[in-house]
Amino acid sequence: MPGMGHSLRAAALLAFVVLSILVSLLISSVQQFGAGIYHFSNATVAGDEEEFASLRGALIYQLNQRRKEIIPLLLLDGEETWERFYQRDQTQDSPMGYSLWNEITHGSRKAHMDEMDCQSLVDMQAVEVLGSGYTKLVVKVNLAGGQPVALKLVNEQGIDMGKCVEDFKDPRGCRELVSYKLKKEIVLLQRLQHPNVIKLKGHCAGDAGGRGGEGGKVTVILEQGNPLQMIQLLQSPWEDRFRSPLGSVALLDFQPRQFVTVSGELKLTDLDDASAEETSCQTHADCTLQFPHRNFTLPCSAKGVCEGLNEKRNIYNAYRYFFTYLLPHQAPPGFTHLVDHIMNSTGELKADINHTLEAFEHILLLYKSGLHLDNLPPSIIRDYTVMRGMGTSGDTEYRCWPSYSQQGCLLSVHSAREAAFICNSHSHCNSFTLTGQRMDRNSSRLLASFRSSFSHLVPDGTSEVYVKKTKAPETSIV
Repeated sequence: MPGMGHSLRAAALLAFVVLSILVSLLISSVQQFGAGIYHFSNATVAGDEEEFASLRGALIYQLNQRRKEIIPLLLLDGEETWERFYQRDQTQDSPMGYSLWNEITHGSRKAHMDEMDCQSLVDMQAVEVLGSGYTKLVVKVNLAGGQPVALKLVNEQGIDMGKCVEDFKDPRGCRELVSYKLKKEIVLLQRLQHPNVIKLKGHCAGDAGGRGGEGGKVTVILEQGNPLQMIQLLQSPWEDRFRSPLGSVALLDFQPRQFVTVSGELKLTDLDDASAEETSCQTHADCTLQFPHRNFTLPCSAKGVCEGLNEKRNIYNAYRYFFTYLLPHQAPPGFTHLVDHIMNSTGELKADINHTLEAFEHILLLYKSGLHLDNLPPSIIRDYTVMRGMGTSGDTEYRCWPSYSQQGCLLSVHSAREAAFICNSHSHCNSFTLTGQRMDRNSSRLLASFRSSFSHLVPDGTSEVYVKKTKAPETSIV
């Protein structure tokens, strides 16, 4: 269909042009980091001065509210209180007072893991737009040395930016307001270092020399991940799905789209809607968690806060978005009751994060040690003839699900006994080979290849071939 081919090429060309424009805007914008939030463009100020003063005051109020959200995240344990920090902030002579953003960017709270800055973005090459939302645009780029990273920046065409400009008539001030979500993410990523949280590589808050002020644009530099596809997770082996991205910071917009995979690891990548504060309350009714199909009410403490509300929200969201789909399906038979316990305790919010983690670690210990196989009959392996130091050729393979190989049936096992149990459960399986290879260098589990038949045995010092005695094929050794 020539017409469709032209349409696809035109769409691809349009996407490339749009991406080029976006990246050009990014490069030019990071070279300007203005003088402060109290500077407003004359081009946006027109008409009645009283109306402008009212709009300006309303925008300044919104900006100060965003600053108040970040200040508690900056305060390390044992440091001054939020009230003292904020009072000191207001007494400074500079337009920004204590200069909150300078504290984030250049002060004592600048994270040691920030490897990259504006200079790192020089001569970068755009690859693709990974996503866009109300607030942010995410772009994949290759840096000058070829390293791929993901850049987050304000979506100039997003709903948040458009609504703000419509309300306050000031693009520069609105960019500052919208960028606070990016600044909040930078602070949280500096404070929250975890294998299941995306790694902050650095950020750009000025020109290539690092100069600039609050009025400029902000770019977050992250490790590159792949968008999460639930179907891919479901097709992965059970042991790869046995992960739990839980935390004590409330994820107010907990959705699968907030996660990516990096080298097979599930990682949280979006923290702009995270909250580190517990909800205040006067009665128990103020501590109600509402979900589509059920609600939970937690007690209001004597301190007037809903203690534990954040982690309970995260646990239940993890249950309904991940545990329900990933844990029970194809779990080893020996773990069924343990998995059911996790599902019941998290689905009913009967366990906190520590207890949930302990339950996961208990299953993981049993899985790695092979203790869950103790109930397998010892005779199961005696039904097979073993040929050590041999491999196979002329294989007739079949596909199984899940499998590490799309062309055949390649699974991880703890031992030959578990492999025999799996082979017995597959109607097409007549033999299997333990290759001596492991899932990875940190794993004790072996890779086993299952097949319906083979024609030749070949010398292989690292492999063992097991063939069912009742269905042993005629083979030759070469």
